[in-house]
Amino acid sequence: MTPLALHPHSEAELGEMIRAAQGPVSLRGGGTRGVAYGPGTVLETAGLSGISLYEPGALTLVAAAGTPLAEVEAVLSAQGQRLAFEAPDLRRALQRQGVSTLGGVVATNASGPRRVQTGAARDHLIGVRFVDGMGSVVKSGGRVMKNVTGLDLVKLMAGSHGTLGVITQVAFKLQAVPECAVTLQTQVPLSAGLALLRRALGSPFEVSGAAYGTFGAALRVEGMQASVRYRVASLKALLGGDWVETAGDALWVGVRDAQGLDDGALWRVSCKPTAAEGVVAALAGVAHQAIFDWGGGLIWIAVQGLGDAGAALIRGAVAGVGHATLMRGTCAAAFAPEAAGVAALSRALRAQFDPKGILNAGIMG
Repeated sequence: MTPLALHPHSEAELGEMIRAAQGPVSLRGGGTRGVAYGPGTVLETAGLSGISLYEPGALTLVAAAGTPLAEVEAVLSAQGQRLAFEAPDLRRALQRQGVSTLGGVVATNASGPRRVQTGAARDHLIGVRFVDGMGSVVKSGGRVMKNVTGLDLVKLMAGSHGTLGVITQVAFKLQAVPECAVTLQTQVPLSAGLALLRRALGSPFEVSGAAYGTFGAALRVEGMQASVRYRVASLKALLGGDWVETAGDALWVGVRDAQGLDDGALWRVSCKPTAAEGVVAALAGVAHQAIFDWGGGLIWIAVQGLGDAGAALIRGAVAGVGHATLMRGTCAAAFAPEAAGVAALSRALRAQFDPKGILNAGIMG
């Protein structure tokens, strides 16, 4: 029989649960974006919810980790603000239900197409509180970016997938919604399209999205209207070819959420943008679909008909140029094996924050 899940409703209660744990604890926020869950008792953080501070004038938000992402986005939208890193909604892609939470966003460092301009979730995280594997409360960072106390620890928690501690509260710097946004699209072959995206990203014209898919090559430009018009005209002159201007909202949601890749195993590949074409070329003869984001630096790949979800083929293709994580499907290890030096550092960090080895044990090697 599956054991009952733990549902803490305060940081103190969470600490007591961790201290009392006699075995592995599997952490879950809304259950929408975790790559894998560890063994043992499930601990759900949805009870740690609520916005405790929102200062629109200071572009600052502090909220509990279990606060639904949609709730935060609605509050920010009413003030003409947003989370700049464009967190993906992967429920459809991962075939899951549930509600995405801020803690899950931070734990996975979830970041969408706008990362090429504004950075990842960790780059906007200015403070964090968490309970470590000994049940102690740790806090780092502050409510304003100039307070850099513990900033490295703040960044360390982003993308740690719950292996260093249970996040209880996060503080973000925010971004004002721009006055204008224009998407440029052109239908060209993959090689030419990726080259255009890289050239645009290397220009001074501040592209906030650069993707390739069935829609062709797409670029997004955001900001004040006069600035956007200037940059759009400059990009057209720089890149040449036939570019069509669109609003692009649905296109970027599709790229952000890996829409349309519904069959087979789903991989998230991070690689050098110049290597992106070669990674997919290695799949010749294998049924697959792909969406290229970040100018080719991120590839969502769905493959069909391969044992072990195609792990050997995919990871062989990215060897030396990036890494691949299995998001949907089953293989021996969802996360790519770490290099010896990195693995040693990871073990040392987990030993420091979770000496009992109980938090999401084994999911990252």
